[in-house]
Amino acid sequence: MTTFDLRRLRLRPGEEHCERVEIALAPLELAGQRYVAVPESPDAELTIARASTGTVLGLRYDARLHGPCFRCLADAVLDVQVAAREYQATIPGDSEELRTPYLRENLLDLSAWGRDALVLELPDKILCRPDCAGLCAVCGRDLNHEPHEHDLEPAPSPWAALESLRTTLE
Repeated sequence: MTTFDLRRLRLRPGEEHCERVEIALAPLELAGQRYVAVPESPDAELTIARASTGTVLGLRYDARLHGPCFRCLADAVLDVQVAAREYQATIPGDSEELRTPYLRENLLDLSAWGRDALVLELPDKILCRPDCAGLCAVCGRDLNHEPHEHDLEPAPSPWAALESLRTTLE
């Protein structure tokens, strides 16, 4: 877990601090599949700006995510650009909107923030290629390598029993 101690900065309102940091990213578990960022500790740009009412935090980094394709389970590689911002009010009161969940006792949890920001940048489905055909629903073969169709008889209607009952009642 990578953290950054905000106490070491002595920023006044209007001042900004920029620093390169390395963020340790744990593997992601999405839809029962494991995805790994390569490298596991990417370099990021952390920006901390002091406003008169609080602190504005910025995080930017590029990640390459490796894992299975959503459709065919082949290896998929996805390049993601992450840009995230958070705000922490000086006196947030009870408002959740004025505080960031990544800051506790002046320690900023960069690993959790970086992971969550990465997940928010992901597409709905991680694919090996945009036109991935997926797996055959009947035999399970990869349709990208072996495109084919099956000659199947249509399944009987789930309403067939009711239809026969209706004809007997008429």
